[in-house]
Amino acid sequence: MGDLPLDINIQEPRWDQSTFLGRARHFFTVTDPRNLLLSGDQLEASRNIVQNYRAGVAIPGLTEDQLWRAKYVYDSAFHPDTGEKVVLIGRMSAQVPMNMTITGCMLTFYRKTPTVVFWQWVNQSFNAIVNYSNRSGDAPITVRQLGTAYVSATTGAVATALGLKSLTKHLPPLVGRFVPFAAVAAANCINIPLMRQRELQVGIPVTDEAGQRLGHSVTAAKQGIFQVGLVGFCLVFATPLCCALFPQRSSIHVTRLEPELRAQIQAQNPSIDVVYYNKGL
Repeated sequence: MGDLPLDINIQEPRWDQSTFLGRARHFFTVTDPRNLLLSGDQLEASRNIVQNYRAGVAIPGLTEDQLWRAKYVYDSAFHPDTGEKVVLIGRMSAQVPMNMTITGCMLTFYRKTPTVVFWQWVNQSFNAIVNYSNRSGDAPITVRQLGTAYVSATTGAVATALGLKSLTKHLPPLVGRFVPFAAVAAANCINIPLMRQRELQVGIPVTDEAGQRLGHSVTAAKQGIFQVGLVGFCLVFATPLCCALFPQRSSIHVTRLEPELRAQIQAQNPSIDVVYYNKGL
């Protein structure tokens, strides 16, 4: 087997980004939670492979699949503009486990005010870390700007959650379960622009097709933040829509139950063919 050619463009994703399928395959790889389990040595090894290859040096015996794997491991843990290692929970690969945990808790503990405040605070703290860790460009952001964005987003989320909670007291419990999502939507409208306000002030880098930096653009920053905001808005509805795929009170045929339980049910009431259960979140 010959050496790996040096003309593979790892500056771009492996799959065609002009198609939805290509973008989907790319983000499935980037958000793979298994990347969180990689050690520091494995991350550094991937960074070395990528940086060496970009410098025109391919490790002997390196295959194209190994190169792309290293590229995606590198992309999952290091900021594309600054090159800094992103804090663990700020990485895109942490989105699924973190959001599942936080969303589940917000949906479960929505009745009491202290738990509403706590989980909205946890969620906005997580969102602030993600928005900062995945910001565009390499312009620095001050501690004061970070603090302002964090406090504003958290206050907005908690105020919205408590306000909606008081308005839905006399409505069916199911309505109350959607209060956290409205609070998150309101907070994201604050969180994203404030956490990325530096981009709106000085712009983000724009490059040619080969990746050569040409300057900074505020207009591009506005468009990027709008698109991020739109994705965040869609995510607010994605969770309840996914939860609604199956009924909360689901059913299962008695013949599919464990033999011991099946025998117990038949002994109590032989006419029962179907039993019901709460599927949870």
